[in-house]
Amino acid sequence: MPTFMDVHEGFIGATAEDFQKAHEADLAIEGEESVHYEKAWLDPESGKAFCLVTGPSREAVMRVHERAGHLTDQVYEVPIQV
Repeated sequence: MPTFMDVHEGFIGATAEDFQKAHEADLAIEGEESVHYEKAWLDPESGKAFCLVTGPSREAVMRVHERAGHLTDQVYEVPIQV
């Protein structure tokens, strides 16, 4: 299964609780698109959030985020890992 890293903007000032809720929204529907959100990170100062995801396609990752209410088009396949 391919691995992806995505980048979100717009989380300026978000708390850990806010971010957890956003992540849980993804987890609640991830299976419907055959994706799995491995880990997520947040920098509330810049408002950027990052997710490490496995799934069948970039489009599947994007659909889950869109349905969960935090769409991003910054989804990158990361096929090389060290």
